[in-house]
Amino acid sequence: MRDYIHVTDLVSAHGVVLDHLRGGGASVTLNCGYGRGASVREVVDTVKAVSGVDFEVRETGRRPGDPAAIVAGADRLKSEMGWTPEHDDLTGIVASAWAWERVLGTRSG
Repeated sequence: MRDYIHVTDLVSAHGVVLDHLRGGGASVTLNCGYGRGASVREVVDTVKAVSGVDFEVRETGRRPGDPAAIVAGADRLKSEMGWTPEHDDLTGIVASAWAWERVLGTRSG
């Protein structure tokens, strides 16, 4: 399980903290995420559904030392910095990434 985050939410989180620092606020370490995870299998299934492409998947065991779950609680980021995520949905995150990949694929050179 991993807490996948949309790149624009990650950027906005950094932006609110940067504003805080520029305003004289103290340095602080905060988690950034949605507070719930998705399995790799869920991500693969979502990518297949969004893209309409049924690609081959080869499953293997977990890598040594890999934790079973990594999920970030962003409660402090929300309460102390006023951060609000805009893309807290795996299907939307994948759809956005897929749309961007399609744009990149249409460029020549």
